[in-house]
Formats: sequence, structure tokens, C-alpha cells
Amino acid sequence: MSAVRGLVPAVTAQSRARLLDEAERLFLAQGYDRVSVRAVNAAAGMNPAAVHYHFGSKRDLVVALLQQRLGPLWAEPLAELDRARAAGWTPTVAEVVTVIVEPFDRLAREPSGPMLLQLLARTVLFGRELPWDDPWFRHRPWRELLAGARPDLGEREIADRWRLAFDLLLQLYGQPVADAFVPPPAAATVAAFVTAGLDAPRPADPSRTERGAP
Repeated sequence: MSAVRGLVPAVTAQSRARLLDEAERLFLAQGYDRVSVRAVNAAAGMNPAAVHYHFGSKRDLVVALLQQRLGPLWAEPLAELDRARAAGWTPTVAEVVTVIVEPFDRLAREPSGPMLLQLLARTVLFGRELPWDDPWFRHRPWRELLAGARPDLGEREIADRWRLAFDLLLQLYGQPVADAFVPPPAAATVAAFVTAGLDAPRPADPSRTERGAP
């Protein structure tokens, strides 16, 4: 009986992997909107409730697919940042931006990359709060990195700058409403532009300006 129980996690992992593989293949061939949960189940050779059983919904299937395919692209560079910070080094804004932009640029040039990036953009820009497991898909770690590089900025300013930066990157690389993928500018150009925004001088306090304060 214990041997049978030990097989269950492996079978579940294999089933999830097969569903993710088939979902990616179908999304790439037909587009996200044209692919139904039923089609994913059928392509994987599984029963009609398989996606709901293993993931919960089509949206949750997409979240799992994005984390599995995109997470590894950022994992090692981000781990290096973590190790460096633990050793007392504070990365600059430009160094943090490079860690973000380079995987986007590399993915945009891979066969399935534009499809995955568009899924990411549509999921994040047009969706509600999502059940990400990977902390790097959330905003808090990035806010902490910017706060370390720019301690003069307040929490609200940091949050606003990251929101603007991520919206730009998702629109540029994900192109959520485009019919055909348009190659983005050079990664160095994108990184320089995003760095300039994140690392801009702290804006003047409007209340002080109105009073004529220096």
C-alpha cells in the first residue's frame, strides 16, 4: 500500500507536465483565445476534468505554465543578487534592470517566446491578483531591491516606479493586443530607458512647490 501511495505524487507530476506541454503547444499553434480547457484535456489524452483537477481553471493553468517556463530564466541571476546582498553588496538600479531585461530579450527571440510573453502580459495587465508561487513574480522583492539602491525614495514612489516599469516591459515584450509580434528594440536601449525612469531624481513635493519653498 505504501508503494502505491508513493506513486501518486509521481503520477500527478507527470499528468501536470503533460497538460502543460499540450497547453503550450496548442497556445502556440492556435492562440490562447481559441484553445479551450476541453481541447487541452483531449490533446493530453486525459479526462475532461483533468485541468480543473490539477490546476483549477484555465487561468491557473496559464499561471503554472508561465512559472514553469519563465521562472528558470530569472532564477539564477536573481539568486546571484540574493547571494551578493547577503554578503553586503547593494546592486545599483542599472544592475537590477539588466537582470530583468536580458531574459525578456532572450525569450523574445525564441520560437515560443513571443507567445509566452503575450500570455504573461495579458495575464498580468488584464487580470486580477494571481496565485503566483514564485516570489519573483510578485512586486515586493523588486521594491526591496530598488529601496536598497535608492533609499531616498518613499514606499509609494518605489511602488509607482516599478508599476510603470513593468507595464512598459510587458507592453513592449508581451504586446498583449498585437496581431503579429514586432521585434523589440535592442536590450541595451530598453535597459537604459527603464533605468533612467527608475533611477530618476526624487520628484519635488507639490505642497512645498505651491508654497514657494526651496
